[in-house]
Amino acid sequence: MLGTFSSVAPYLKFNPKYVITDNFVFKLHYRWSFIILLVATILVSSRQYFGEHIKCISDTIPAHVINTYCFFTPTFTLVRHLNNSALDKGIIFQPGIGPEQSQNEEIKRHAYYQWVPFVLFAQAILFYIPHILWKSFEGGRIKALVFGLRMVGLTQYIKNQSLQIGKLNLPSMEEAESRVKNIRRAMIDRMRINQSWGAQLVLTEILNFLNIFLQIYITNRFLGGAFYTLGVKVIQERWTDKMDALDVVFPKVTKCHFRKFGPSGSLQMHDTLCVMALNIINEKIYAILWFWYLFVLVMTICGMVWRLCTFLCYKNVRFTKFTFSHFAKSGRIDYQELAAVVEKCNFSNWMFLFFLRSNLSEFIFKRVIFHLASELPNPEKDNSINDFLDREHSAVAAGPSGLAPTSRLDDVDTPLLANRDCAKMD
Repeated sequence: MLGTFSSVAPYLKFNPKYVITDNFVFKLHYRWSFIILLVATILVSSRQYFGEHIKCISDTIPAHVINTYCFFTPTFTLVRHLNNSALDKGIIFQPGIGPEQSQNEEIKRHAYYQWVPFVLFAQAILFYIPHILWKSFEGGRIKALVFGLRMVGLTQYIKNQSLQIGKLNLPSMEEAESRVKNIRRAMIDRMRINQSWGAQLVLTEILNFLNIFLQIYITNRFLGGAFYTLGVKVIQERWTDKMDALDVVFPKVTKCHFRKFGPSGSLQMHDTLCVMALNIINEKIYAILWFWYLFVLVMTICGMVWRLCTFLCYKNVRFTKFTFSHFAKSGRIDYQELAAVVEKCNFSNWMFLFFLRSNLSEFIFKRVIFHLASELPNPEKDNSINDFLDREHSAVAAGPSGLAPTSRLDDVDTPLLANRDCAKMD
C-alpha cells in the first residue's frame, strides 16, 4: 500500500537546499491542499484495498452485468425513507431504502461516484496553478542569489576554501564577498528595471484567495448542494442519530432499476439493491475536506489582510524592522541603515528584501543592508541605469587625459564584508 502513495513522497521530503519564495498561506494551497487531494484521488482509485465501487444483488441478472449497468446508470434512494423515526422503529434497515408506492415517488439520484477521482484530481491541479504562475513570475531570482548562503555565518571561520558538509556548501570568505556583491548589484538593478515583482506576487495570492472559494463552490455543486453545511451537520448529528448528513449524501446501500425484455417480448423491471462500498471512503474524504477548506479559507483571509498591511505600512521602518525580525528570521538589524534602505524602496523592492531576509543568515543580511543603505538609487531621481551613469559621468572631473573615467554600477569602493570603520573582518 505504501508503494501506491510513492507519487506523493517527493512533496514530503525535507530539502536543505529549499529556497523560500512564498509564505505559509501559499504552502497551504500548493503543497498541503495538493497533497491531500492527490492522496484522496489515489484512495478512491485503489480498488485492491476497498473492493469494487458497487455490487448489486440480483437473482436473475448476471452479477457483472447488473454491476456495470448500475455503475454507469445513477442509483437512487427514496426521499420518503430518509428519516430517523422509520430507522429507529425498524420499518427500514438503511436510510432511503424501502418499498416504492408509485412510479412518481420523489427520489434522490446519486451519480457523483462515477466522477469522484476526476474531480478530486482536477481540484488538486487548480490548487497548484497559482504556484506555477508565481514560479514563472519569480524566475528563480531569489535562488540564484542566495543559493549556498544558508549557513554563511560560519564563513568568518573559513578563510580561503569552501567547506562541503553533506548536501550543504559553506562558502569561503572570498566567495561570500562575491555573493554579497551579486546581491547588492541585483537589488540596485531591480529598482530601475523590474517594478512588477510585488504586483505579480499579490496577483497569485489573490488567485489563491479566489481559488478556495471556487473549490468550495465546485464541491457543493458536485454533491448536490450538500457541502456548505456538511461539517456542521456531521458535528451535530454524527453521535446522536442513526442517520446523519453523511448517510444522506453518501448512502451505503442504494436502489437500481434494471429493465429488459422477457421471453414474450414484454418489458420487465428488476428492482435491485446496490452496496456502495467506496462511499465509506468518500464520506471520510469530503468530511475532512470540509474542515480543511474552512481552515484554508480562514488562513487565506488572514494572509490577504497581512498582505494589505504590508502594502500600507512597508514604508514604516518600525513595521519593517518588526517584520524582518519576526516573520523572516530572528536577528537584529540596524535601525538607521534599514531606514535608509526602506526610504528608497517601493513595494516590489521591499518584498524582494523580505524574501532575501527569509533565506539569508543574519551575518550576510546585515552586510547587505549596510551596503545598500549608501548605494541604493533614489527612486524620485534615478529612474534608469542610463540616467544614473549620465549623472556620474557629468559629475566626475576630467582626468589629465581630458577624458572622464567610466563609472560602472558594479564598482565597490569599500570592502563588501567590512565593519563601519571599513576594516576587513577577520
